[in-house]
Amino acid sequence: MELGDDYFMKQALKQAIRAFEDDEVPIGAVVVVNNQIIGKGYNQSKRLNDSTAHAEMLAITSAFNHFQSAILDECTLYVTVEPCAMCAGAIKWARIKKVVFGAKEPKSGFSQYQPTILHPKTTTVAGVLEEECRSIMQDFFAKKRE
Repeated sequence: MELGDDYFMKQALKQAIRAFEDDEVPIGAVVVVNNQIIGKGYNQSKRLNDSTAHAEMLAITSAFNHFQSAILDECTLYVTVEPCAMCAGAIKWARIKKVVFGAKEPKSGFSQYQPTILHPKTTTVAGVLEEECRSIMQDFFAKKRE
């Protein structure tokens, strides 16, 4: 049975909840191939004292380790928020086949850059479980302002 984008975005949201619980910006990501999650990540920049420890980067690294390869051209990355330029660069070099994200990131998302930073063969799908993905971010930053 083929699991759909909603299913895998819910798995990315579980990762985002882990970030939220750790007082990290709540973004989560999973890398999928053949209906199987092979990499997971959530933002851990504060925990690791590493501004590159974004959800996407950690999930991609996990997938590289799974395959013992630096190419993920049959994989789909699900991420709760549109990847930044740094993560888009990693997605490009990994040659990820498809990127599915929830909420747009109008300030620093990769779609702000034209032409796209992504690999020419990478396809994108935006807005999957967008409300849930946006809501966790809004809740996090509202809590910070309290």
